[in-house]
Amino acid sequence: MTLAYVFWHWPAQHDGYETAIERFHAALDRPGTATFRLERAPWESPRDAPYEDWYPVDDWTALGELNDFAVSGSRRAPHDAVAHMSRSGAGGVYRRLQDGPPLGEVRFAAWLDRRPPPLPAGAAVWQRQLVLGPAPEYAVLGASPVALDAGGVLTGPRLVAARA
Repeated sequence: MTLAYVFWHWPAQHDGYETAIERFHAALDRPGTATFRLERAPWESPRDAPYEDWYPVDDWTALGELNDFAVSGSRRAPHDAVAHMSRSGAGGVYRRLQDGPPLGEVRFAAWLDRRPPPLPAGAAVWQRQLVLGPAPEYAVLGASPVALDAGGVLTGPRLVAARA
């Protein structure tokens, strides 16, 4: 089973925010992580467009370990720098149902309230397991646009930082 902690955050100020994100990813040094700047949140939100972090882990135990690891040792200062520059955030835990491109190659994202029938070829499909905000049930991520019969909210991700 592969899980991912997905965290949406809004900067209090944009000046230096992406640089702080890049520094945190470098300090975290976890393969497969990524942060995207979105054109819009995957739900109706009066706030401006957020950033979206993806932190894949193997299981629930690894999720707890990541949580502790991200805010300790040499990672604490880079984490706190981004946290202090953030205005607010929301998160969720998703389970991968179908493999797709690595997060560093994602350029398309659609968020759906229902499972897409059929599962789109060439795209990763993730299902919400635990929600800490208004996140949709499913995410479909692709390196290029994917045709979906079920529609969905397109968020227009732009890669900010990733670890291969």
